[in-house]
Amino acid sequence: MTQEAPPRAPAPAARPVDLAQIHVAATAFLSLFAIVGFALYGLPFFYDFMVQEHGWTRREVTSGNAYSKLIVGPAFGFLAGWVVDRFGPKRLMIAGILMAGGALIGLGAVSTLSFFYFFYLFNALGYVCGGPLPNQVLLSRWFQKNRGKAMGFAYVGIGVGGAAVPLIAHALTQAYGWQRALQILGVLMLAVALPPALFVKEWPVGERPAVPPTVSAPLLPILRRPAFYLLLIGSMCSIGAVGGTMQNLKLYLSLDIGYTQGEIAQIASLVLGGSLIGRVSMGVLADRWTKKYVMLLIYSIVAASIPLLFFASSPAAIYTFAVVFGIGLGGDYMIIPLMAAELFGVKALGRIMGIVLTADGIAEAVMPMAVATLRDTAGSYRPGFLLLIALAAVGAAAVAALPRAGQPPAVSPPARA
Repeated sequence: MTQEAPPRAPAPAARPVDLAQIHVAATAFLSLFAIVGFALYGLPFFYDFMVQEHGWTRREVTSGNAYSKLIVGPAFGFLAGWVVDRFGPKRLMIAGILMAGGALIGLGAVSTLSFFYFFYLFNALGYVCGGPLPNQVLLSRWFQKNRGKAMGFAYVGIGVGGAAVPLIAHALTQAYGWQRALQILGVLMLAVALPPALFVKEWPVGERPAVPPTVSAPLLPILRRPAFYLLLIGSMCSIGAVGGTMQNLKLYLSLDIGYTQGEIAQIASLVLGGSLIGRVSMGVLADRWTKKYVMLLIYSIVAASIPLLFFASSPAAIYTFAVVFGIGLGGDYMIIPLMAAELFGVKALGRIMGIVLTADGIAEAVMPMAVATLRDTAGSYRPGFLLLIALAAVGAAAVAALPRAGQPPAVSPPARA
């Protein structure tokens, strides 16, 4: 009788779930590696070639990112979040990978602004459908206790892709020219990210809800909480500062400071290499510390690193900037869904992040073009960099005003008899 006491049924089930979690984490890693690491951080590497060969201005080469996200974000961001909550992230992720990879192939063949905008539109759609949004929801469904570590690992994919793409792009450009190099990067994106996404499972076994999440998790009470808007403002400001810096970095170092293509590839790779440290370390800290303070630390690092760009002609300053800014960059995107899940839960996370990422996408679209426009009119990046520093400081202030992670919303306690 005593031999029947130890329950052996759960033991065999634990191993497949662990393997499934590895597949989920690897799928998110490779999707973010391609769509964010290669596409988002790879395209600015080619901006100075477009300025020199096509005669476009800095504003024009950064406007593709701006206009496409301003169109796609508001039109499809919340819809994508609703689709993820209602039908799951897998279909959306596959569509996003196909669009983002195809966009790079198309951008490698364009010579007019109209087609440049056309393919950048598909790049933005790919980012919305296959980038952070579905991956954040997928990871939040599969990981609870170690959600920060899982999110940090997946977001390492951005750092690895972003660190590799300048070196790969430089080598491909030297061998085949910049346009063919851009097309090869698009093919590599499809080869890396698409196969694992085709076979990923959207829920752990036995945890798929019988009732659609949209029925059991209303959004309106969340939208009435001040914490939602503080998170929205904080993330918009910091993402805008990061995007404004990254989209203009190569233009600044190449056309204004005079670094060589090889030197810029090393600096850009170091930025994304530093982001690997940020993603892993901040993911671990987010599982151990109050997430609000981890988020505040990340945003403060971003704000403190941008002033180093004023001294970019000094190798010591630019390499210090690359490492410090990279650490902040690594934690920036990763901490937002962790904070949102902590404050509002995961059942409506797709719709919440659909709104937040739409707003973040607007900031990430507007700020690079605003900085480039200031450079074209003022003849210097100084006003633009000052704007980015102020924006990052506002983001840190908004995060400082957030309630502590896990702190419930202010509600009147029930009366006692």
